[in-house]
Amino acid sequence: MRIDVVTLFPEIFEPFLDISFVGKARERGKLNVRFRSPREFGLGVHRSVDDTPYGGGSGMVLRVDCVVSCMEAMDADAPDGVRAHRVLLTPQGRRFRQADAHHLSGLPAVMLVCGRYEGFDERVRSFVDDEISLGDFVLSGGEVAAMAVIEACVRLIPGVLGNDASISEESHSPSNDGLLEYPQYTRPAEFRGLKVEPVLLSGDHARIAAWRRQQSLLRTRARRPELLNPPVPGASPGHDRDS
Repeated sequence: MRIDVVTLFPEIFEPFLDISFVGKARERGKLNVRFRSPREFGLGVHRSVDDTPYGGGSGMVLRVDCVVSCMEAMDADAPDGVRAHRVLLTPQGRRFRQADAHHLSGLPAVMLVCGRYEGFDERVRSFVDDEISLGDFVLSGGEVAAMAVIEACVRLIPGVLGNDASISEESHSPSNDGLLEYPQYTRPAEFRGLKVEPVLLSGDHARIAAWRRQQSLLRTRARRPELLNPPVPGASPGHDRDS
């Protein structure tokens, strides 16, 4: 899988990409991450990539010409010639879900576009394929969101985790019908009066499977009832910043 990142601060990603299974995925050739800065296409001596907003207002807005030129240059330099699926990281986007991670992890190339300052020129949206948000909050930039998306996708690539079966029954996974994961226990069997559920010690795999399914349903109903009737993906609401 190839992941291209458009960012003004590629150095933020260095330690993240070198550790844990993300680093191992790169070592094994399962993940190729490339970076490019809109600053390369900035204007003037200082390579400016932002300007004051038309109509007035506080802060600075990333220029459409600098961002789009950066995206197009990354595609033009793609080692495999594949145009990346372009994803704008923005609070205006639809909320990122496990199903999105599964979809993106199956693509040959994904481009994550990180904002800064007061956001993007609105016309940038005409040059991307998708818009994603981590949730209903605002960050100073899209780099943290990009790392979250990268980790969520990379762990789903076959052979990256030590045990591929570990992703099949976790929270939000399609094979678990998008439900929250059932409670998990390990040794000791009792700790300060808190005991492991007896059914888990029974050795009866059918009863254990039934108990786990019931617990997933109960936990989802209590904590995240909206997951029992997930919304149909649609248009995203507006906001005034990109991160």
